[in-house]
Amino acid sequence: MSLFSTASQELPGSAMAAKKFNAQKWAVYAFMLLASLASVVPFLWMLITSLKTQAESIQIPLQMLPSHPNFSAYGRILHEIPFTEFYINSILSTFFTVTLQMMIATMAAYSFARLHFRGRNVVFVLCISILMVPGQAFLIPQFLVVQKLGLLNTLTGMILPGIFSIYATFLLRQFFMAVPKEMEEAALMDGYNHFAIFWRIMLPLIRPGIIACIIINGLWSWNNLMWPLIVNTSSDKLTLPVGLASLSSRAGEEYPMLMAGALMAIIPMLMLFILFQRYFIQGIASSGVKS
Repeated sequence: MSLFSTASQELPGSAMAAKKFNAQKWAVYAFMLLASLASVVPFLWMLITSLKTQAESIQIPLQMLPSHPNFSAYGRILHEIPFTEFYINSILSTFFTVTLQMMIATMAAYSFARLHFRGRNVVFVLCISILMVPGQAFLIPQFLVVQKLGLLNTLTGMILPGIFSIYATFLLRQFFMAVPKEMEEAALMDGYNHFAIFWRIMLPLIRPGIIACIIINGLWSWNNLMWPLIVNTSSDKLTLPVGLASLSSRAGEEYPMLMAGALMAIIPMLMLFILFQRYFIQGIASSGVKS
């Protein structure tokens, strides 16, 4: 009798625990659904607005769907502004900025993580302290340097100040520190020098971290508005963010054109993330792991 009574007492408790677990699970699903909607709805609204006419986009009360969807805004933005030149400038600026950033950041991160030299930690702390300074504080000194070098209204002047990334150096240093030291010691015993270890062993092992940095810094460079707006006044050197901003500052702002341009502007970064999503998530998830 005591066994049956004990079992009968445990059943309600386990059922309540299962109910509580299910309730928590559905609460998490509901929160994730709301967060997904909050992320997706703006893109859907951009797409819908790009298919409207100008009158429909500013109509009050709000018209949710276009009465006659058309793609005229996409054709107009390609012909009324030098959208193709903006696109090429953004691609070149992002490519060279991120490439040079990765070259410098990987070597600096390896030095801070693996090489032992006097004042290493002091130099690293000084580099990290730059992250505490707002980026706007560097705009005037950077502009004066670029002006003295005669690089105004050039892609070089737009790329040069952004080739060193403190954030990428810090993140990649964590990846280098997570690699077991035994691998490096074995390579040294086999006659490898530090450059060979860095190039042939370390870089392949931290590939997820490099891809994560490429996506993060690429997105930052692609969306950068302030510096290209300051350093360039020539229309043939403007990037996409500046070109789209010029659309929104024109008299009689045309929302379908603006939304069409914004949708076309996100395509490269979206494709980059889709192609390397697995490495990006892996890199962010393991960035703080140290063996």
